[in-house]
Amino acid sequence: MTEGTADAPTGAPETPEAPIAGKPRLKEYDGEGITVTFEPRRCLHAAECVHGLPEVFDLSRRPWVLPDAAVPERVAEVIRRCPSGALQYRPAAGGAAEEPDAPTRVRRNPSGQLVVRGDLLVAGEQGVRHESRVLLCGCGASGNQPYCDHSGPCAEPGDDVAEEHQEPSGTAR
Repeated sequence: MTEGTADAPTGAPETPEAPIAGKPRLKEYDGEGITVTFEPRRCLHAAECVHGLPEVFDLSRRPWVLPDAAVPERVAEVIRRCPSGALQYRPAAGGAAEEPDAPTRVRRNPSGQLVVRGDLLVAGEQGVRHESRVLLCGCGASGNQPYCDHSGPCAEPGDDVAEEHQEPSGTAR
């Protein structure tokens, strides 16, 4: 397993500088059957990962992601719960890639963020990106437009973003 960034070769030391224009800063965690990527600027701490698979996602250790601590299918399942899309995955050769929700769903959560799941093209400071899960800024104050970064009025205490991966009937997907 290695931890790296999209800006630097895998294994290179991390630097606090901003990402190269057009490239998001990604940390990569390589496993035998799956590679997990993490984009810190998009993480809104919904904690779906640490609650869903604590043996893989543990903030108290370094590296905090151990992709081989669970079967790749289970790791992928928990990553798909990440509402912001900060966590993504790439399966090993022959593995099933993430399928976007169909039809695309958009809803505004109680704090004003737009929760979007589907086959998406999102235009932002990194250019146009193909996405399947995003939390978009609904107040216009984010420093990471169009993604929410909790820097505006939607950064209310007690936000509950975990609910958006449930069907309207209230049963989990």
